[in-house]
Amino acid sequence: MKDSLAAGITATRRIEIDEARTIDFMGEALRIYATPSLLRDVEQHCRDLILEHLDEGEDTVGVRVELDHMAATLLGMTVEITATVVEVDRRRIVLEVEANDPLETAAKVKHVRFVVDTEKQAQRLAAKAEKAAGAAGAG
Repeated sequence: MKDSLAAGITATRRIEIDEARTIDFMGEALRIYATPSLLRDVEQHCRDLILEHLDEGEDTVGVRVELDHMAATLLGMTVEITATVVEVDRRRIVLEVEANDPLETAAKVKHVRFVVDTEKQAQRLAAKAEKAAGAAGAG
C-alpha cells in the first residue's frame, strides 16, 4: 500500500439508473434502483477509489457492509455516490458512502474492505478448491 491511502481521501461517481439496475417485480411503472445494484455500485466505487493507492499485486475485497437504502431512485434518474476513507488500520479500510439522487439522499453505507496480495489470495483459493474437491469425492 502506498502512503497516499489515508483517511480523508474521497471520490464521487455519477451513475444513470438504467433498466438493468432496477427492480422488476412490481411492474414497469414501479421500476426503481434495486438494493443489490446499489450495493454493487458502492462496492465497485470503493474498490476503484482504493486501487489507485495500492501497489502492484494488491487489490481489495469487501468484508462488511452496513447499508441503509432510504429512498427510491427512479429509472432514468442519476445518483451520485460519494465514498470517503474514514479509517486505515493496516490492511483494513473503512469507508463511509452516501448516494444521492437529484432530490434526496438515497442511501448511507459503511463499508469495510481488506487489502489482499493477489498472488497469496490465488494460492489460498487454489488450496481451498483442492480441499473442497477432496471433500466432495469423499461424500
